[in-house]
Amino acid sequence: MGSAPAGSDFLQKTGMAEPPRSCDCFVSLPPGSRDDHVIFGKNSDRPRDEVQEVGYHPAAPHPPGSMLECTYIQIPQVEQTHAVVLSKPAWMWGAEMGANDQGVCIGNEAVWTREAVSPGEALLGMDLVRLGLERGDSAWGALTVITSLLEQHGQGGPCREDPEPFSYHNTFLLVDRNEAWVLETAGRLWVAQKVTEGVKNISNQLTIGAEGSAEHPELRSVAQAQGWWDGEGEFNFSQVFSPENPPARMELAKQRYRGGTELLQQHDGSVTAEVMMSILRDKPSGICMDSGGFCTTGSMVSVLPRDSSLPCIHFFTATPDPSRSIFKPFVFSDCSTSVLGVVSPQFGPDDPVRKQPRFQSQVDRRHELYKAHQVALGTMETNPDEGLAVYEILRDLESQCLTDISAMLNGEIPGEELGELFFDSVDTEIKFYQ
Repeated sequence: MGSAPAGSDFLQKTGMAEPPRSCDCFVSLPPGSRDDHVIFGKNSDRPRDEVQEVGYHPAAPHPPGSMLECTYIQIPQVEQTHAVVLSKPAWMWGAEMGANDQGVCIGNEAVWTREAVSPGEALLGMDLVRLGLERGDSAWGALTVITSLLEQHGQGGPCREDPEPFSYHNTFLLVDRNEAWVLETAGRLWVAQKVTEGVKNISNQLTIGAEGSAEHPELRSVAQAQGWWDGEGEFNFSQVFSPENPPARMELAKQRYRGGTELLQQHDGSVTAEVMMSILRDKPSGICMDSGGFCTTGSMVSVLPRDSSLPCIHFFTATPDPSRSIFKPFVFSDCSTSVLGVVSPQFGPDDPVRKQPRFQSQVDRRHELYKAHQVALGTMETNPDEGLAVYEILRDLESQCLTDISAMLNGEIPGEELGELFFDSVDTEIKFYQ
């Protein structure tokens, strides 16, 4: 028998059938950005066949005492929730990334720590992303929402649509018009770092050392009680809580983290939405992922102007592989609605996620744009000239759209009718593929 692969004992302990894959989140704050804008970006790397939908949910009041059904558990609802736009795996309640009408964006990353992943069903990291957006009016406000829900309900439960267990803890990047916060968790414990200028990225690992700005009140005492920290000298969160034998894929994430840092630093001082999109499309670094059973299934870039009289613009692909997808702009307005072309079919109580035991069968969750895009990807493989010609026309439309939005944010053209942009862009893309 050959020796066990690196970290295989760790995989058994964490209930993972295979080593983790990954995501990457990025932020640029002035002076890292070319303009007086905060720029957010995320690639969501998920199981290859998983469909990601983009949905809009309006602001809403809720009756006192009502309960909210998350992916696996119910929690008390709050009296008022913000409007949100979410890029989410179609089978779950939570989201990989999204924004609210208060100018807050959040993305999460899988992470494994010395704190064991609880086997029971609790809140998914993706549920916490959505809850932070629905309830938080700033990056810090959303962070306090997430940490208090972690304290009350914990995190855990299957993170993919499969009966094989696959669970993890989470790190989050929370961004608003003024600042960003990196939030790293281990079970119910957490530490956070405030970022007020320049560029920052996170991947699937702990990055906060001794420079935390806020932390769980029992973080150090738990670390000491477990024998992970001697209580002497400085407390370095990532050193104290990183697993002793991380799996090989978690080690590979370090290369992506370094690659992402290098790409950001190359553009430090000149980051724009276009630059962020080019980073998310970067194949050599592995940030645009296509590896084993996983790929980038959805991507998001947001422009948050410091001037609060200007609208925030949120771009979504709603399709896999950003290097062969188009970013389409969404702007919150009084007439915002969901765009049905990027919303997956609903299966109600018959959904295999809702039935016990869960995930015993599969359903077709593909939305209209996803299906059309899959056909177009097939054409790129079988008839590259035709496929690339269509893609280049769409990329030209994306560029024109970015130019118009830039002109609008600079006050050169009026910002009317922005509320229809997302619908028009999705509609145009579907028609092109047909």
